[in-house]
This record gives sequence, structure tokens and C-alpha cells, in this order.
Amino acid sequence: MIDIRKLKELVRLMVENELSELDLRDEQETVTIKRGGPGPAYIAAPGMGQMGQMMPAPAARPAADDAGDNGSAETGDDPSLVAIESPMVGTYYSRPNPDTDCFVKPGANIGPDTVVCLVEAMKVFNEIKAEVSGTIEKILVKDGDSVEFGQKLFLVRPN
Repeated sequence: MIDIRKLKELVRLMVENELSELDLRDEQETVTIKRGGPGPAYIAAPGMGQMGQMMPAPAARPAADDAGDNGSAETGDDPSLVAIESPMVGTYYSRPNPDTDCFVKPGANIGPDTVVCLVEAMKVFNEIKAEVSGTIEKILVKDGDSVEFGQKLFLVRPN
């Protein structure tokens, strides 16, 4: 049976390297991983039966900003706002440690290389960069929330 830690590491590498498909085969195991595209992504290892398959994650629940308000900006009513999305599944952290300030707050000016948060996946804290220049308009998740791949984390008014 395939080691779940190996499988998670493969998924992490796929996300980091923006791969959409991975096919590994050796004498004992065959693993095919697909992500992205029009339909849900599935992970399957042939010959392992139902226990070897991971079903697509349920849709992410709406999240609130630091003020605890689910305003209309979250739904993207303002077409001039750009979303910063989570590049992976994990736990969202707004600050590097509990004793420090948040990476960004609403009203903060950011550049493409500005670290806006951390997403912890498999005990690894991944710095998430803005990849856009502008002003943070809204934070859509709370510290410690679970986030999904592609979930909107911030709304930014581009410069």
C-alpha cells in the first residue's frame, strides 16, 4: 500500500511546480495524480480499491475577514478587485508567529514579492506572496482557518 506521506509530498510538489498530471510506476506500485482542469481532481492508485482513492474536497465554506463580516466584496461584486488565492490546501496563518504583527492588514500597500500570509501543509509553513501590486481591500479568512486550493484569501485593488 502506498505511503500517504509520499502521496502528500507528491501533491505538494505538483502544486509548487504547477504540474497538472503525474504518473509514477515501479515494480510494485502505480500512482497517477491529476489536478486542475474542468472537473474535480482525483488521486488513484490502481489495484488498491476504494481505500486507495481520495475523493474531491467539498466546496470551501465562506470565510469572514478580521472584522467578522461577510461583505459583498467577498463574492467579487467589485470587478476592479483582484483575488489572491491559496495555492494549496492547508491552514491559513496571518502572522509568522503569535507574538508578531500580521503580514498585511486592510489598507496595506503590497507588491508582487510581498509575503501576505503562511499556509501550513504537511507541517511545512509556506510563504504566500501577493504576485500583484496594489492595496489590500479585504481579508476573507481568519487566522487558523482551513483553506482549499484556489480559495480566495484576499481582495486587492490593483495599482
